[in-house]
Amino acid sequence: MRVSHLALDDFRSWHHLVLELPEGPTVLLGANGQGKTNLVEAIAYLSTFSSHRVGADSALVRIPIDEGEEAPRGAFVRVKTVGAEGREKVLELEIVRGKANRARINRANAKPKDLLGLVRTVVFAPEDLQLVRGEPGARRALLDDLAIQMRPLFAQTRSEFDRVARQRAALMKQAQAAIRRGREPELSTIEIWDERFARLSAEVTAARHRATRMLAGPAARAYEDIADSPRALSLAFDASVDRVIGTSRDDPGSGDLEDVEAQTRRLLAALAGMREQETIRGVNLVGAHRDDLGLVLGHMPVKGFASHGESWSVALALRLGSFDLLREEGETPILILDDVFAELDAKRRTGLAARVDAADQVLITAAVEADIPAELVAHVIPVAWTPEGGSVAS
Repeated sequence: MRVSHLALDDFRSWHHLVLELPEGPTVLLGANGQGKTNLVEAIAYLSTFSSHRVGADSALVRIPIDEGEEAPRGAFVRVKTVGAEGREKVLELEIVRGKANRARINRANAKPKDLLGLVRTVVFAPEDLQLVRGEPGARRALLDDLAIQMRPLFAQTRSEFDRVARQRAALMKQAQAAIRRGREPELSTIEIWDERFARLSAEVTAARHRATRMLAGPAARAYEDIADSPRALSLAFDASVDRVIGTSRDDPGSGDLEDVEAQTRRLLAALAGMREQETIRGVNLVGAHRDDLGLVLGHMPVKGFASHGESWSVALALRLGSFDLLREEGETPILILDDVFAELDAKRRTGLAARVDAADQVLITAAVEADIPAELVAHVIPVAWTPEGGSVAS
C-alpha cells in the first residue's frame, strides 16, 4: 500500500497543498523550517491519530503569520491510497480545533475511527532517541501506536482509559484537598471508578504486553543487523501492577498479563491497598499509565549504560522491528524517515538504506542531499519557503 496523492489545508505551515508522490523512495529535500516534516507528519497522523512531534491536536492547525488573518477553525488532511491490485481509496480527515475530528472515506461521511488501519506507517525521527533515554511515556506511545495499527479498536480502549484515569485522578485530588483541610474525604463513588479503571487498565496493559511480545523478535533481529554488536537486544514489559503487588506462584493471574479478567482482579486488590497513599498524594499510583518497556543489551539496561551509538541503534531497531512486524501482520506499512540520516554514522546509514527495499513506499526528509546514502536511489522533491508566507513543494 502507498499514498499516491496528498492534499493539505491549514495543516501546520501549509495553507494549501496538493502533492503527487511517486512509487519507491522519495526524498523531500529542503533547509530546516521549510515544512518537510509537516508533510510526512500529516500522513503518519492518519495511522494512529497521534503525532511524533506534539501531543495536542490543536498544534496541527495552522497559525496565521499575518496578524490580521483570522485563525482557521481546523485543518484538512486528504490522501489517495493505492492498495493491492491497484484499488484506490480517498481518505479525508478534518482536525477541528477544540472539537471532535470528522472523516470521510471515498467522499462518504465516516467515523474517524473507521480510518484507522487504512494507512499504516512506521516513523523513525530524531525524537526516537527518547525511546531509549527518555521517560516511560515515549515507550508507552510506541507500544500503543503499534497496538492500534494491528488492532484499530484499541484506540477507543486507550482513549476511554485516559478519560477514566483523569476523572479518577480528579477524585483523588479532591480527597487530598479534603484531608489537608482536616476533613474526611468523599469517596462514596470510588468503588465504581475503581472497577471501570481496573478493567480498562487491564485491557490497555494486555494490548501493550502483546505488542511487546510480538515486537521482541523482530527488534532483536533488526538490532543484530545494524549494530554489529556481540550483545543482543531484548525487550521486557514492565507492568505497574507487578511493581506494586509483585508476582507470586500462588497468584495464578500474575503470570499472564494478557489475561484481562485476572489482571482486573489484581488491579482492584492493588487499588484497595494503595487507597490511603493515593488520597494523601492526590494521584493514581497504579495502572496502565505507569507501565513501561524495559530495554536490555546483554545483561545491562540500555538506559543509563548504552553508548550514544548503541542508543541510536536500539531506537532504530525498535522502529525497523515495528516495520517488520506490521508487514508480517498485514499490508506493508509506509516507512517514514524524518531527518534521521544526518544523525547516523556511515555504518548505520548503510544498514538503514539496506532496509528500504522491503517497503512499498519510503518517504525521507533531509536538509541536504549529501545526507542521503549514495546507494539509495530515490525521487527528489524540493521543498522551499516562499515570500508569500506559505510552503510549496515542486
